[in-house]
Amino acid sequence: MTPITWLVEPEAFGVGYSAFTNAIEVAGHRIIHWRDDWWFDGRVPRLGDSPAVFHGSLGNADRIARELPWQPGAFCRTEAFLCSAWYPMARAWLAHDRWVHTTAAAFVAAPDVVATELAAEGRVFVRPDSPLKPFSGRVCQLEGISLGALDHGFYYDDPNLPVVVAPVRAIGEEWRFVVANGRVVAGSGYEASRRAQVQPGAERAAARAQEIADVLEAPEAVYVLDLADCDGELRLLELNPFSGADLYGCDPDAVVAAVSGVAESYAPLRT
Repeated sequence: MTPITWLVEPEAFGVGYSAFTNAIEVAGHRIIHWRDDWWFDGRVPRLGDSPAVFHGSLGNADRIARELPWQPGAFCRTEAFLCSAWYPMARAWLAHDRWVHTTAAAFVAAPDVVATELAAEGRVFVRPDSPLKPFSGRVCQLEGISLGALDHGFYYDDPNLPVVVAPVRAIGEEWRFVVANGRVVAGSGYEASRRAQVQPGAERAAARAQEIADVLEAPEAVYVLDLADCDGELRLLELNPFSGADLYGCDPDAVVAAVSGVAESYAPLRT
C-alpha cells in the first residue's frame, strides 16, 4: 500500500468529521490540516512523491485542482460537473424531465418566457449551472422575481451567471453515494437543509445509484451522486465533485479505502 497524504478541512463540514480523519489514520495514511493562509504566504506543503487528496470546501477544491501540482490533488474537475455538461446525458434518470439553461439576468428579465417553455405556473426551481454553487438552488415565485431573490450581490456579482430553471417537483428522501472508478463504495441518507445524516444508505437506493453509474459517463474518477425519492421513484438530483462534498453518514473506512486506492494509481510527482 502506498501511503496517501490527505489534506483535510474539517471546518468545511458539520459535526462528526472526526470519524473520517480517524479512518484515514487507521488506514495508515498521512493527514495535513488545510490552511487558507497558504494561498497568501506561498507556504503550500511540499509533498515529495506522495499522492495527495484534498477534502474540504468547494472553493479550495476547485482552486487546488487548477493551480497546485499535487496528484490527483483534488477530485474537482469543475467543468465536468456543470449541469449543462452532464444533464443531457442523464435525461433518462433526472428528477427534472425538462429544463432551461439561461442566465440569471435573462430569466429575471423574461420569467414568463421561461415559464411558458417549461409549462410551469406560478413557481419554478432555479439553481446555478456551476457545481461551485454561488447560490443555493431554490423554488422561486415567478411574480416579482428579481436578481436579489437569487442572491445576486451577496455571493456573486455577474448578473449573467448561468442558471438552470426547471418545474417544481416534490422531493422526498435524499441519498448521497460516493462513486470510485465506476463503483458505488458508500452511501448515506441525508437532510441537506441541516447538513445532517438521517439514515444509512439503503440497498434499493444503492442499487439504483450503481445502475446509473454503470451507464452514465463519469465526470471524474471519484465523484458523488445524489438521488431523491420523487413520487416513489428514485431519481438523479446531482453529480458533485468528491473533494468538496459532505459525506454525511457514508462509511468512512470504505470511502478512505476506495479513494486512496484511486489516488495510489497516480504516478509519483515531485513538488
